[in-house]
Amino acid sequence: MKMGDVNGDGMLDTVYLYGQFDGPPGVYADNITLVIHEGRSTKSTTVHLKNDAGYNPRLFLGDFNKDGVPDIMVSMDTGGSGGYRIFYIYSFKSDRLQELFNSDHYDEKYEFEAHYEDYYKVRVESSQLNVSFIIDIGDRGFDYLSQFYDGNGILKNPVQGGVLGIGGLFPINTTNTNNYFDILALQRIIGPTNSDTLGYVENLLTWQDVEFISNRLTVSVFGVNMK
Repeated sequence: MKMGDVNGDGMLDTVYLYGQFDGPPGVYADNITLVIHEGRSTKSTTVHLKNDAGYNPRLFLGDFNKDGVPDIMVSMDTGGSGGYRIFYIYSFKSDRLQELFNSDHYDEKYEFEAHYEDYYKVRVESSQLNVSFIIDIGDRGFDYLSQFYDGNGILKNPVQGGVLGIGGLFPINTTNTNNYFDILALQRIIGPTNSDTLGYVENLLTWQDVEFISNRLTVSVFGVNMK
């Protein structure tokens, strides 16, 4: 439960997440439902989520679309080794429900591939976004690299990695001079196996007019110990 003036009428509203737990509360729930209880009229609005089951469901209230009214962010974890998470953001200004963000739609728009290349490089690219990044994996050690490369750094066979769907979505105030939030979306870059993490695609999203746009798209990698 969170409280905030999500419809902009000057009165505090109460926002709830309801769900049915199969086990201890806070672990896994299904039939997760968003309910907005208006403070002035006492009317309730129920939102049935398309993806309504997960671990650790949670709420965050903050202004994402820059209209001066807090929006509603719903998050939950799907479990499993992929680290996938489900996210929705809704506006309820003037008692009108509007979906601002949906993690399914995000994954459809921001699809990436990862291809191993000669000389210990991995290319992360998206043809639909017309962007590519190069990760240097030359510091991964002989045992790892010798699986894929010969002694001259040439691939023995084609090797594919991958970029998973959205695994994190974080509200961020990037200026400290306003009261609205951007969001930082993370997607994990993996090698041939899911346990082989190469880095992350980081996408800073900012609301513009009627949708979130990519304000900064980068790839981050882990540091290594200096010798």
